[in-house]
Amino acid sequence: MTQMIDLTAYGFSPALLEALAARETQSEIPARVTAVHKERYELVCERGECWAVLKSSVYFNGGDQPFPTTGDFVLLDWNDSGDSRITQTLPRRSYFARRNPTPGQGEQAVAANFDSVFILQSLNYDFNIKRLERYLALAWSSGATPVVVLTKADLVERFDEQLLRASEAAAGVDVFAVSAKSDYGFDRLDSYLAPGKTIVLLGSSGVGKSSFINALAGEELMAVNTIRENDSKGRHTTTHRQLIRLSSGVLFIDTPGMRELGMLDSGEGLSEAFADVEQYFGQCRFSNCSHGSEPGCAVQKALTSGELSAARWESYQKLQREASYSVNQTDYLRQKQEKYTQIAKLSKAIQKSGGKHGSFDE
Repeated sequence: MTQMIDLTAYGFSPALLEALAARETQSEIPARVTAVHKERYELVCERGECWAVLKSSVYFNGGDQPFPTTGDFVLLDWNDSGDSRITQTLPRRSYFARRNPTPGQGEQAVAANFDSVFILQSLNYDFNIKRLERYLALAWSSGATPVVVLTKADLVERFDEQLLRASEAAAGVDVFAVSAKSDYGFDRLDSYLAPGKTIVLLGSSGVGKSSFINALAGEELMAVNTIRENDSKGRHTTTHRQLIRLSSGVLFIDTPGMRELGMLDSGEGLSEAFADVEQYFGQCRFSNCSHGSEPGCAVQKALTSGELSAARWESYQKLQREASYSVNQTDYLRQKQEKYTQIAKLSKAIQKSGGKHGSFDE
């Protein structure tokens, strides 16, 4: 007999029960996506672990439901003898997204419904403030709380300077140094590691994400690859996005390819991550100040006095340009796809009418 599971142990909130009123049949039950494998989904629900596929009429053929991703809560049309069917994606409280590889399809969610984003950087060669600033903007835009975790504290004699620099870049965000090898610093993370809470790990390969999870689990849950000695770079250990529940009750989403995340819809995230920069915008003499050579520019005044560092301002400008480009590029690809679709339709119409509709130039 299949072991029954309490879905609240996987972060299911009673607030989502309101969405269940829209169930088509009483056989539909809530579930959480733990992994995505192309057309099939791995899930956990009150009846245990199972596999499912998408209901075509809901997700394809003009359906308007967002495609589920790891961490999503969904409604499931249960099937005892085979794959169940996912009939609805329940509202998300947070998510990470990247540009959809299919032109004209907007963004693609890669993780959903997490409470915190642990931004991992190692204290050896991987430590990079500009990368940290980028990750912070992405984390804030996701709707969850960012936390900076500096790993591999055992590999450096002192890390006071790195802690200070990280704290300056991540104003208002908790910054911790830990060592998976010695368990140093893990006790300071306890407030974020409550049962039922979901945490996304964000960081480049080689920062020790798998070792970090293993240290918290107290066992070897994740395979660990060694890093190259010459540059401290690592190989990706995780091969697909997956939701992992530790015996303590805390849940982690470890994802490969997070470096592919673009600055999609990150305006709010940039404002949160660079609040120390944007505080000057309202102090300029002109409301439409471009913060260049205009008289009375508060940003330029802060740069001249040293109150705002040039490196910090350059980082903000770079990420803002990337965000604007990402939005414009998405719009460009959508418009391009629509143009080709219109041309294809016109071509078919001309062929059917024997060429009586005129040319494309009309």
